[in-house]
Amino acid sequence: MEHASSWLTNSLVYLAAAVIAVPLSRYLGLGSIIGYLAAGIAIGPWGLGLVSNVQDILHFAEFGVVLMLFLIGLELEPRRLWSLRRPIFGWGSAQMLGCTALLCAAAMATGLTWQVSLVAALGLALSSTASALQTMGERNMLATSSGQAGFSILLFQDVAAIPILALLPLLGGLADTVTGGSRWLEAAKILAVVASIVVGGRLLLRPLLRWIAKSKTPEIFTAAALLLVLAIAALMQLVGLSMALGAFLAGVLLAESEYRRELETDIEPFKGLLLGLFFIAVGMSIDFGVLRESAALMALLVLAFLTLKASVIWGLARAMGLPSQERPVFTLLLAQGGEFAFVVFQAAAGADVLAPQTASLLIGAVTVSLLLSPLLLVLVDRLVLPRYARGRRTLEEISEPQQAPVIIAGFGRYGQIVGRLLAAEGIAATVLDHDADMIEAARSFGYKVFYGDASRLDLLRTAGAHTAKVLVIAVDDTAQSLKIVDLAREHFPQLTVVARARDVTHWNELRDRGVMRVERELFESSLRSGRTVLEVLGFAPHEARSQAMRFRRHNLQLFEQMYPHHKDRAKTIAVAKQGRRQLEEQMAQERAEREARRGREGT
Repeated sequence: MEHASSWLTNSLVYLAAAVIAVPLSRYLGLGSIIGYLAAGIAIGPWGLGLVSNVQDILHFAEFGVVLMLFLIGLELEPRRLWSLRRPIFGWGSAQMLGCTALLCAAAMATGLTWQVSLVAALGLALSSTASALQTMGERNMLATSSGQAGFSILLFQDVAAIPILALLPLLGGLADTVTGGSRWLEAAKILAVVASIVVGGRLLLRPLLRWIAKSKTPEIFTAAALLLVLAIAALMQLVGLSMALGAFLAGVLLAESEYRRELETDIEPFKGLLLGLFFIAVGMSIDFGVLRESAALMALLVLAFLTLKASVIWGLARAMGLPSQERPVFTLLLAQGGEFAFVVFQAAAGADVLAPQTASLLIGAVTVSLLLSPLLLVLVDRLVLPRYARGRRTLEEISEPQQAPVIIAGFGRYGQIVGRLLAAEGIAATVLDHDADMIEAARSFGYKVFYGDASRLDLLRTAGAHTAKVLVIAVDDTAQSLKIVDLAREHFPQLTVVARARDVTHWNELRDRGVMRVERELFESSLRSGRTVLEVLGFAPHEARSQAMRFRRHNLQLFEQMYPHHKDRAKTIAVAKQGRRQLEEQMAQERAEREARRGREGT
């Protein structure tokens, strides 16, 4: 009974601290993370002392990071994840190796042994997935080039955590206690767990979710979603792997599931609350006693590792070609320490690689960096970023609800043609685009374009999606296009969606979502070029046009025939080959008839 009363009291304290501190922090322009950290400091052992079991809360709250990685995985289909393999393993390994080498060299220069220097460098090279992705989400950075690069590096760090932990016993001289057979057994367990997640995700999870959904009990589906993530996290922890990495892998495997949106809706509230609790726990865990006793050493350590990491990451940002205005935030988000460093340093102390005092000092440095980063981000926003904006017009965001009958999402080469046609007919349209350079160029020609990401539900509402008749989706990114369609279908069913398809796969995915008015972006222009080629080769203009229109009709009909089989590659190819043969035979027969007719006319 006392235990239940204690949990009830602690819950009241956590919620009250968050409800007071976070809105106040946001009101002061400091962001939500500082609010959570401040709440943790206030109620922790070095504040009011209302909560004492900090480590238990921290371990529980880490589940918020697990849920966040699961939701991110849901947004990345396997095909898109495969396309990111180069930035993940290329830039991710460059960041880890570069930061580790520089930090290790600096530590050895102070007289530390190479083992201690290497472990300290590996831990400090890691960045905070929770803090970085939370900040990127709040700033709508994940769809930008810096957001994609940052996510790739953070994902590689989660993968790198596995060999880092495996390395610690070797550095601590405990390798002799682990036989070769045991190491092979551990490796086999790891491979078996990863394989079971991949195979189970492909073969079992979807039928299981479908069976649960048929019960038509929403709370059971929510429970099943949480059970899924918990079970995978437990499996990964059982073999010593990152729980967050396992959850991310499960999310990727379910990214193509028809229940993706429902899973996101069910898990999102839990993710937000647990992430907030995680930052509160980090605030509570700051040991101000260590800070007071070794204030100068702590300040020097934090300054040194932040500066060294920032120099490497800034160089990477330049090498990756990230826009100059995005580099300061990108660098700061990855320069801070990471929550997984706590695990590395604690494990290193247990393996006798680090002395307990050294481990406490490093953990304190990481915690201080997590506390300082949001404050430094505020300074970057107010002092650094305005310099990049000098000489440029302020981008106008939608602040007042719009009432135009048409919304155009994306104002690149495709959206501009649609917008110009509507303007010529006197039809008003609300135009959205999140590319600052594109907006500036469009405005120089007199077009009114609002700055914003159309995949945000709140922005679509402000753009007037609840009263508009047509939504034109002309964005470049396929994943963003599909996300906008999903939002429109779920929240604005009255909208008629007219979408641009980049390729056949995109066309099929749009049709899967019920979008019937889809235009392939290069089809019509390519057809006109083919018609021109026929004319150059001697076809009469009316004949070239007739043949092009015949090909167009046949191609559209063939797409409709292929669509029901688009998930069966072999069947799709067979239908496509059959259709092509039919068209070639039909065209050949018509050519023969034309030649015969010309021969009769000549005689």
